[in-house]
Amino acid sequence: MDRKRSRFFDWIKIKVREIKKEIYVLAIAYRHPATPWYAKVFTAIVVAYAFSPIDLVPDFIPILGYLDDVILVPLGITLALRMIPDEVLKEARLHAVEELEKGDPKNWWAGTIIILIWVILAASTLLKIIRWFQD
Repeated sequence: MDRKRSRFFDWIKIKVREIKKEIYVLAIAYRHPATPWYAKVFTAIVVAYAFSPIDLVPDFIPILGYLDDVILVPLGITLALRMIPDEVLKEARLHAVEELEKGDPKNWWAGTIIILIWVILAASTLLKIIRWFQD
């Protein structure tokens, strides 16, 4: 039983690394001039959602909480990859492998923007709730 569990967790770790790499490939392909505008928009949404600390369904909700991470993120990655031209993906994958070999890339600007977006959304929602109670 422990061997099966160990192999399952090893498989999960491999899949998580692959997803992380594909998200990085998307982030690189997003910046490529040959990427169509609609692919850039969708890719930006997928990458932002993947890196966002806030999920569509909160993780503390049993089963459903992790469903978005297990289904929505890989589905979004797959769709975004299909929208990007093959030549762009080849270049992005080569660039990603080079960067990942140097160590985990950190993009503080992207993280700051994502957090800023969530703060703005939370503040605007809070203001609407306050106004609703005041009326």
